[in-house]
Amino acid sequence: MKQLLIIFHSVTGGAEQIAQAVAKGACAEPEITVILRQAQLVQEEQLREANGFIFVAPEMLGSLSGVMKDFFDRTFYRVLDELNGRPYAAVICAGSDGQGALRQLEKIAMGWRLKKVTESKVVLTYAQSKEQILRAKTLDQSALDQSEELGTFFASALALSVF
Repeated sequence: MKQLLIIFHSVTGGAEQIAQAVAKGACAEPEITVILRQAQLVQEEQLREANGFIFVAPEMLGSLSGVMKDFFDRTFYRVLDELNGRPYAAVICAGSDGQGALRQLEKIAMGWRLKKVTESKVVLTYAQSKEQILRAKTLDQSALDQSEELGTFFASALALSVF
């Protein structure tokens, strides 16, 4: 059975809600094994075993969160040239922009020679003040529905070998 590895990091809960919604949508596809894993727990062998990836991370200070970046730093060269052509999608949870983290993630994916199979998404929380930024997030249903749809689409296409 093909494996979809959803790798996420979350600080205030927003990215985790997205990752869980993506996993929920992906689990609707019986031909795919869905693995939802926190970035700090992912090992290189799990990357090798996966047939596709969805990365979900918060933007912190205009770039990927440190834990997500650490995941890439730990694994990038160990699996270089072993993941070529595998499909991926990306979702960034951000207060007002998210483009810095998205660019960074897409450059890393390009270095791994992954194949982007859908437009990357940024879910905005509109948190601007210190209090809003640090507060636990509760995403609106629309963002969760879109994330679930991404999971459903990705898993179905992976099962059908569309990518």
